[in-house]
Amino acid sequence: MKPTFRAFQVLDRRTARARTTAFIGLGRMGSEMAYNLFSKTLTERPESSFVVCDAVPESAVSFRRHFLSQFSGAPVDVVQTPEEAARAAETIVTMLPSSPEVKAVYTESNGIMSALQSFTGNEREQTLLIDSTTLDVDVSRRVSSDVAHLGAQMVDAPVSGGVAGAKAGTLSFLVGGTSASFQKALPVLTYMGKRVVHCGSSGAGLGAKICNNLVLGVQQIVVSEAMLLGQRLGLDPAVLAAVINCSTGACWASSVNNPVPSSLPDQSPPCEKDFEGGFATSLMLKDMHLATDIADTHRSPLPLGEAARDMYAEVTRTHPELAKKDFSSVYRYLEGLKLI
Repeated sequence: MKPTFRAFQVLDRRTARARTTAFIGLGRMGSEMAYNLFSKTLTERPESSFVVCDAVPESAVSFRRHFLSQFSGAPVDVVQTPEEAARAAETIVTMLPSSPEVKAVYTESNGIMSALQSFTGNEREQTLLIDSTTLDVDVSRRVSSDVAHLGAQMVDAPVSGGVAGAKAGTLSFLVGGTSASFQKALPVLTYMGKRVVHCGSSGAGLGAKICNNLVLGVQQIVVSEAMLLGQRLGLDPAVLAAVINCSTGACWASSVNNPVPSSLPDQSPPCEKDFEGGFATSLMLKDMHLATDIADTHRSPLPLGEAARDMYAEVTRTHPELAKKDFSSVYRYLEGLKLI
């Protein structure tokens, strides 16, 4: 039997999708991750093409312009909806703010699953979805289950390492999903990160990320408290930070994200840039809510987590200008407290 015109169309679409990667969500983290993913993919597979999409179309246009300034003539297209992105690409990475955006991008009428439903069985099987959003575990598992029901593969792959790690390509990916899906996602993730850990089944990556950020959120507050107290005792911030960073108080919140200018002379943490360019306080508050909510569900005590959540909530309520600044700006809030 001679192949029909429609058969040729399907084959052409499969070929085009197989060499195309899409990235949806080009915020501070996503734009850096997409840049590394696209540039490294091009280096190894020059025939590759790319698609970008963002809820703010100007962000996608700006990303494309910046990427083309470094890789002139690279095949990067901007699309308007997640459905268009999924129709164009076999591999789709999403990096979104939280649960509502993930549900919208995957399940709404112009979402990714609308595209999957229109595909042949083989096209669905070849589709790989990687979601790096930090969101509610149950929401992630429901979306992943719906995707699996359609025959596509999906992993949750939240990241650790912040904007600096995204830019440097040194992120850690904490992955949940089947072993087969993990192996399929691994080459893609290594273009954006330095360490990729398979944490278990669907949702396990998110569980690990939420626990990690619970620790980080608490640590950033106590580092801020210690740095403030030290200065009021007459200690030089750089000396105090050096002591903490080589002693038992050592942690990322002090050694990389120290909230006091001049405390890390050889580095440039967000505090050196008026707390711009880091992990937003509002996002840390979201993550602390994720931790305390899931702890309530599983009846696991979080006394420090709840206290930290409430402090970040107070920071964003009383100092709304800090909501979009790096969460180490909690130091600025503490600095202004008047104790009786």
